[in-house]
Order: sequence, then C-alpha cells, then structure tokens
Amino acid sequence: MSKILPFKGYLPPPHLAKAVSSPPYDTLTSDEARTIFNENPSSFLRIIKPEINFIKERQPSNMELHQEASSILQRYISVGKLVQDKNDSFYLYQISHDEHTQTGVIAAVPVQEYNNSLIKKHEYTRPDKENDRTMHIDIIGANTGPVFLTFKDSGEFKSQIFDIIDSTEDISFQAEDGSIHKIWKVNNVKLITRIKSYFENVACLYIADGHHRAASASRVQKIRSNQNKSHNLDEPYNYFLATIFPHYDVQILSYNRVIKDLNGLDYREFLNAIEDNFTVNKLTEPKKPSKKYSFSMFMDNVWYDLKAKSQIFKADKDIYLDAQILQDYILNPILNIYDPRTSERIDFVGGIKGLEELARRCNDESKVAFALYPVSIEDLMSISDEGKVMPPKSTWFEPKLRSGLLVRLLK
Repeated sequence: MSKILPFKGYLPPPHLAKAVSSPPYDTLTSDEARTIFNENPSSFLRIIKPEINFIKERQPSNMELHQEASSILQRYISVGKLVQDKNDSFYLYQISHDEHTQTGVIAAVPVQEYNNSLIKKHEYTRPDKENDRTMHIDIIGANTGPVFLTFKDSGEFKSQIFDIIDSTEDISFQAEDGSIHKIWKVNNVKLITRIKSYFENVACLYIADGHHRAASASRVQKIRSNQNKSHNLDEPYNYFLATIFPHYDVQILSYNRVIKDLNGLDYREFLNAIEDNFTVNKLTEPKKPSKKYSFSMFMDNVWYDLKAKSQIFKADKDIYLDAQILQDYILNPILNIYDPRTSERIDFVGGIKGLEELARRCNDESKVAFALYPVSIEDLMSISDEGKVMPPKSTWFEPKLRSGLLVRLLK
C-alpha cells in the first residue's frame, strides 16, 4: 500500500517556467552550473547549487551556502518567480525527448514508507552527499528536488490519468536539451481521490534516482521529530517530494566508465590480461554493446568488442550486472580500482553523451573507456526486492526531471 498525498505546491508562472527550472543539482559540476547561471540569472541552480552565488576563491561554509539558498528561495517567492497553489493538488508531469515520453504523478510521499522499506532502494549513499542534502533540506525548510520513483504497473495507470492529460496543460516548455516538459494541476476532489485510491493498491515503490534526497528526507524527519514534543507523523517533514512513473515508462541508458591509466601496463599487456575472461575483437567503427555481458572498449584510438566468457557467470548470482562483471574481472584485479566510489582514477559518463565523449576523454586525459549495456528496469526492481544493491553508477535515467518546477515547503 502506497499512501501519497496532494499538497499546495510552489510553481513558477507558465511564462517563467523554462527560465526558473533547471537540471538536477547532481548532474552538473559547479563550473557548468555557473555557466548556466551567468546566462540565466533566474535559474533554480542558485538554490540547489548555492555555491554558484559566490566566487570560487571565497566559498563560505556549507551552512552559510544553504542559508543563502534559503534567502534566495524566499526572494523567488516574494517576487513571484514561485507562486503557491491555493488548493491541495497532485501534479501530472510529462517529459518527452526524441521518441520517448513518460508521464507520472508528483506527490508527497511518506518518509515512514522509506524507513520501513516499502520504498525500496538499490544503491548505497555517500555520507558526504547525504550530509550536504540533509543540511540543505533542513535549513531551507523545503523539498527543492523530487525523488524519482517507479512502480510495477499493468498499464492501468494510464487509464487513471488519460482524461487529465487530454486537457490543456498548466505549464509547457522545451528545455535547452530539447526535452519537453508539461505539468497539469489536479485539484478536483474526485480526481484526487481516484489517484490516491489507485496508489493504495500499489504494493511498493522503487527509487529509480534520488537515493541521497530520500535518505536526507529521512534524516530531516528524525531531526525535526526530536525537536517537536508533539510529533504525530502528520507534520509536513514526514513527507518528501516525489515524481512517480510506471515502470514501463522509465528509460535507462548506460552509465559508462573512463579510466585515467592502465596501472603501469602497456596496451598489449592490458589486452592480454583481459583476454583471460573476455573474447576481444577489433571493431571497424564505434558500436554500442548490443546485449548483456558485452562491452565496447576504446583504447589507443581503437574500438573493441568485449564479450564475457561463460566461465565468469557464477551460479550463485541470479542477476549479474555488467557493471559488476567489469568491476570483478577488469577494474579490480587488473587495474587495481577496488572502490569506484572513491577512486580518483575512474570517472563516469552518462550514456546520453554517446560514444564520442568516451573517445574524446581518452584522447584527452584518460587511457581506456568502457561502454556498458543498459540495466533493465526489471533487473533494478528485482535487485531492490531482494534487498541488494547495484554497483555505484549503474544506471543513467533519461530524460532528466527538472528542478524548480515544483517546490514543497516543510511548514
């Protein structure tokens, strides 16, 4: 059972939605965010990446950064860049890019369901990022970016929302990356009841993206409940902002790897080492992996096709992800990259950037790159159901949800 609630959201006026909204905070470096801010001073990046409001040489403490973000959020509200709805509402959110379209509902979701594992995760969080987002939510007193959730659905969800998305949307614009974003406000009591009732029959939700935001919301609940002698689970801090899509709408791209060195090996020695567990063939042109357990590798200006030999598939692994195979048989034993979360010798490149970016990186500062086959949404849910975790940086979801289209205050 999933208990989702409508809320009085803060949205930009339709004519400001493109300018105010921004990519998620964790998809951009600070320098990339500064470039966007310099071109567009209204960008919501000022709030979710507050370091861009200061020059790089004079960065204040994290607490001061988030206090500045809080002041800017209040300023956006006071000048009308964000306007609160008068009625509790659900919000339908549709994103389209190229041939792909996904439609979900934005709602307030109980932290308690996350704490009780009714909202399932598949990824470890990093303490430093979790600390930062916890401070951000608590100081600002708002959910400024949604957690991306999904759920198993037979197709009935579309019938619940068909008549709503057949009406004129409240917000619609095309972002800089070509993606189209639409929002419908759902404040009709009957429609709200219909959506709430539908999700009461959904057994559980799965985190697709936003593990740090969800974990931070849980920590904020603990902080605030300890400070509140009359805590009763009805306070706004007991919920977090989420966008929920049916599983068949979710698009996962590969999350690729680039390595800065070959751990002292030359190119031939490295090829010889990986041939113990992979068949290796040169490609005449760049080509993405066509199925699981295969990889495309770029090294020394040559593309290779790597196929994992059957001997490495362990009987005790029902789901053996390609990222784990790469880690267990190349990154760890040959390149001595034992923890990809902390190693400075590895970097990760979202599949949206294509094979060209991998080649560019290798012609610049890296020695070898690996393109992986995307994880399926079915594998993601199965791993979550088993209480297991994926290797770090296993999934890249596309298109990205915009931040700043909906803000939910914790008061």
